[in-house]
Amino acid sequence: MADTQPKGAAPRPVFGGTVSPKSRLQRWADSDIWYSFKRSPVTIVATTVFFMLIAGALLAPLLSPYTPFDPGSLNLMNGFTEPMAVNAFTGDYFLLGTDDQGRDVLSTILFGLRISLFVGITAVLFAMTLGITLGLIAGYIGGWLDGLIMRIADIQLTFPSIMVAMLLYGIGKGLIPPALRDEMAIWVLIVSIGLSEWVQFARTVRGATLVEREKEYVQAAHLIGLSKWSIMLRHILPNVAGPILVIATISLALAIIAEATLSFLGVGAPKTQPSLGTLINVGRQFILSGEWWILLFPSLTLLALALSVNLLGDWLRDVLNPKLR
Repeated sequence: MADTQPKGAAPRPVFGGTVSPKSRLQRWADSDIWYSFKRSPVTIVATTVFFMLIAGALLAPLLSPYTPFDPGSLNLMNGFTEPMAVNAFTGDYFLLGTDDQGRDVLSTILFGLRISLFVGITAVLFAMTLGITLGLIAGYIGGWLDGLIMRIADIQLTFPSIMVAMLLYGIGKGLIPPALRDEMAIWVLIVSIGLSEWVQFARTVRGATLVEREKEYVQAAHLIGLSKWSIMLRHILPNVAGPILVIATISLALAIIAEATLSFLGVGAPKTQPSLGTLINVGRQFILSGEWWILLFPSLTLLALALSVNLLGDWLRDVLNPKLR
C-alpha cells in the first residue's frame, strides 16, 4: 500500500522506527535547567523581582507619574510629603512621598534604576571582555605573558575592589577637562568599576584554558593549521562559557553595589543623573529629622536588585556545575 502521509510532513512514530524530533521548546522544557528552575521557588521569585525592576527602569518615562529631574516641573511646596498622602498645599498625591525638593520618590527610583543598571551591566561587559581576553592569552599562550598578567592580577587582589575603583575614578576625573567632567562621569565610573572587576574573569578563564588546551580537539585544531586566536575564540571559549556566566551574574550585583557606594560617597554619578546611590545619599541627610521614606525606599530597591541578582547567580552556579546538583 502506498504511503498516504503528506509530503514534507514530520514523520509519524511507527513500530521499530524513529519518532519525530522534538522542537526547541520541548527540548528546553525537558532540560535540567528548566527542571531546576521550576522546582526552586526562591529562584522564581528572584527572577520575577529582577525582571520587574528592569521593566520599571526601561519604562520609567511611561510609568513614572512625574518628571523628577526637570527643574521646570518641580514645586518646592510638595517637599517632604509623606508616603500615600496628599500634600496640604498643592493637593498632589504621592505614593512613596517626596524629597526636600518636591521630587516624587517613586519617579526618582525608576529613573535612578536606569543609571544603576546601565552602569552595572556596562561595567560587567567591559570587565568580562578584558578578563576573558587576558585569561585566554595567559592560559593558552603562557610564557612571560602569563606571568605578567597573573602578577598584575595578584597585586590588584591585595586591595579591595571598591578602593581600586575609587582610585581609578579619581585618576580618570583628573585627566578629563573640567568642562567635560559631568558629561563623562558615567563613563569614567563604568571604566573604573570594570577595571576593578576583571581579575575574577581572567583567573577563571586561565584555569579552564590550561585544562582545555591539552585536550584532543584543541590539538587537532592546531594540527590543521588554525591560528591561535581562532582556537581560543572558536574552540576553547565556548567550553568555558558556563563559569563565565556564573561570574558575570555575581559580578553584576557587585558592580551595582560598587556604583551605589561610589555615588553614596559623592564620587559616582553626577547629581544631574542620580542613581540609587545618589538617592540614598540624599535620604541620609534627612533620616534624623523624621523624613525616613527618602532613605528607605531607594535602599529597599537597591537591596531587592542586588539580592535578586545574587540569588540568580547562586542558582546558575549550582545548575551549571554537575558536581553540585
